[in-house]
Amino acid sequence: MTATIVRKPPGTRPRRPVWEEPPSPLGQGAKTVLFGLLVLSVLFPLWVILVTSLSSRETIAQAGGLVVIPRGIDTSAYETIFAGGAVTRALWISTMVTVIGTALALTVTVLAAYGLSRPRSLGYRWLLAYFLLPFLIYPPLVPKYLVVTGLGLKDTIWALVLPPAISVFNLVVVRGFFQGIPQELLDSARIDGASDFLTLTRIVLPLARAVIAVVGLFYAVSYWNVWFDALLFIDRNDMYPIQRVLQSYLLAGQAPNTSGAASATMPPTEAIKMAVVIITVAPIVAVYPFIQRHFVKGVLIGAIKG
Repeated sequence: MTATIVRKPPGTRPRRPVWEEPPSPLGQGAKTVLFGLLVLSVLFPLWVILVTSLSSRETIAQAGGLVVIPRGIDTSAYETIFAGGAVTRALWISTMVTVIGTALALTVTVLAAYGLSRPRSLGYRWLLAYFLLPFLIYPPLVPKYLVVTGLGLKDTIWALVLPPAISVFNLVVVRGFFQGIPQELLDSARIDGASDFLTLTRIVLPLARAVIAVVGLFYAVSYWNVWFDALLFIDRNDMYPIQRVLQSYLLAGQAPNTSGAASATMPPTEAIKMAVVIITVAPIVAVYPFIQRHFVKGVLIGAIKG
């Protein structure tokens, strides 16, 4: 019995899926135009907000509200905001909530994820089901309010730090990364006499820098943007975070407290509102470039196992 060899005509290539083929010039141009429009749709509003915050009363009046083309620089809106003291105090509150909350949330998430990723942990299946339960049944608002007020946390920064101290999504991402670490590596550390805590700090965490950086960014953005919890649990004006102050400026129409300032010398309301928006967004925009290189890698490593 002889085998028949089928020869392909010269010059033919094996067929590949469409997504593996090199893009055509038309497709490459369409992608460039599409992504250019997406970038423009993000940068244009930020440009308008920045230019309006730095515009004078006459420029804003001529533009009819929001300014697109700058005509000089006027920093009176920022000077008025910081002179009042409310924004400075709110920035300090938000900074404390973000730093303390992110450190606490990362610590709890890493410890819980490492314990749930080890099959030999006591009752890890029941604990994992307990953590995943909020995915199916979201906790109601009234019990959350009763727990926070019952513990005496109202009108304190702990009312903004403790309730969102752990995210189930971030826990699942970090746990998925820990499960991908070879068991032989952990067993060798145990043979050398390393405890679980030493194995976590000396072996696991150095390997998890990317996913920890991304999860930390998620927590930091969440704590910095805390608003609804501040609306529920914070009644004192001197304990407002920056997002609560932004809400009072933009929606409630409150003006910054400036003692002795005449209304004629006050900057226009539009400039003050846009200046508060810039102050609110600037810290996260400044931090993101330092973590960007870990972003895609960290999410994919933590979410895909194998």
